[in-house]
Amino acid sequence: MQYFPLFVDTQSLNVLIVGAGEVASRKLDLLSRTDANIHVIAKVVCSEVQAYQACGRITLDERAVLSEDINQWDLVYLATADNQLNEQLAMLATKRGLWVNVVDNPEFCRFITPSIIDRGRLQVAISTAGAAPVFARELRARLESWLPQSITPLFDFIAERRQDVQKRLPIFKERRVFWERFFDLNQSRFDSQTQTHYDASFSLSDPQGALFLIDSEVEPALLPIAAMPYLQKLDIIFSERVLPHALNELLRRDAARSAGGSDVELKQALATGEQCLVYAASAENDRLMQVFPDAKRFKEGAISSAH
Repeated sequence: MQYFPLFVDTQSLNVLIVGAGEVASRKLDLLSRTDANIHVIAKVVCSEVQAYQACGRITLDERAVLSEDINQWDLVYLATADNQLNEQLAMLATKRGLWVNVVDNPEFCRFITPSIIDRGRLQVAISTAGAAPVFARELRARLESWLPQSITPLFDFIAERRQDVQKRLPIFKERRVFWERFFDLNQSRFDSQTQTHYDASFSLSDPQGALFLIDSEVEPALLPIAAMPYLQKLDIIFSERVLPHALNELLRRDAARSAGGSDVELKQALATGEQCLVYAASAENDRLMQVFPDAKRFKEGAISSAH
């Protein structure tokens, strides 16, 4: 992973943009939505950038950039029409320990700006590490059509009630189960029923435990798509062997890991409502299917059970 995805708090963030043409204005279209302090330096300024100055969103110096300008910024965007100047300034910024982005030149970037889907508190960032930005834009278009605009007020609604949930449900697992119930009821809508679904989620019965099995011989890439929601709700993963990286990437990251997995341990976990996964050889999972007839077994392209 060359680029590590990271969300940065933009309050009090100081950003410098060198250049004020069409490319710089596209960066401003995105950065202006943040809380960052934005300063632009450029000899020639397009009308879009001038508009940002006129409304007080940015500060602007209409002059040539100097080497001493590249100092004490949190982020630096270089977007002049002079590629050689961009590269020289990028090397200077890197030498001075600044985070720098040269537009359309990944080789000189300390960071890159991903393709972003903005739904208020919900942000989705897509990157191809600079290799295929066209594909990133196409994927973004698909996700834009899938994520309704009503998600923006929905997440505002949720944020306003987080403290209420924490007071009423002091145990972390209770809160997680509550929000799972809420999203099962409400989905991604925000309408007149959202408050009703919120209230109802406190009174629903506790979830029953469930056991899922994956044979160590199964290729993770061939697991059925229908298995993914189950894998993201796991509480405990039992495995006597190291989980393959490809499988580990599909599992809920904060699920507990255990090298145990005896029948007694499984029964105790299921009795307390835990969602459990056993990763073992097929012969062991054959036996567990007999002991736990309600278990679901993930196979290549299918989910099976004893019933």
